[in-house]
Amino acid sequence: MYAIVEIAGQQFKVAKDQKVYVHRLQEEEGAKVSFDKVLLLDNEGAVTVGAPAIEGAEVTAKILGHLKGDKVIVFKKKRRKGYRTKNGHRQYLTEIQIEGIAASGAKKKVAAKKAPAKTEEPKAEVAEASKDLSSMTVAELKALAKEQGISGYTSLKKAELIEALTK
Repeated sequence: MYAIVEIAGQQFKVAKDQKVYVHRLQEEEGAKVSFDKVLLLDNEGAVTVGAPAIEGAEVTAKILGHLKGDKVIVFKKKRRKGYRTKNGHRQYLTEIQIEGIAASGAKKKVAAKKAPAKTEEPKAEVAEASKDLSSMTVAELKALAKEQGISGYTSLKKAELIEALTK
């Protein structure tokens, strides 16, 4: 059984007990991680392809260690111009060992949503009203001020009109 899974923005073909080097993960060494973005599963000839990911499928792994990859030398040159630059780079990697591939039964972790406080709603309405007012022209704002009975609206600028209308 093998799976193609997306880990840290890259796709890997993984099997049970396989060691894989991936881009640096945030968890500590020895921690267990799970990847739910499984793109393809092959269970002894029965291939399941996700669109884009398979619902309920999950790959679990254990972090073995954090390390740096081999040095890569980046050399640039333009002939006859005297331009040469040389840079080196070592990628930060994490070594993981695949512990299991679950074809179904994995539950997605959903963050709990906080209910907005009641004190925030009037502020949101005022902000929403000011957004609507800021998209209006000065002539429309003056007509609205006239309807609401605001005195001296003819000499006010746009920002002052919006402020007067939101009060």
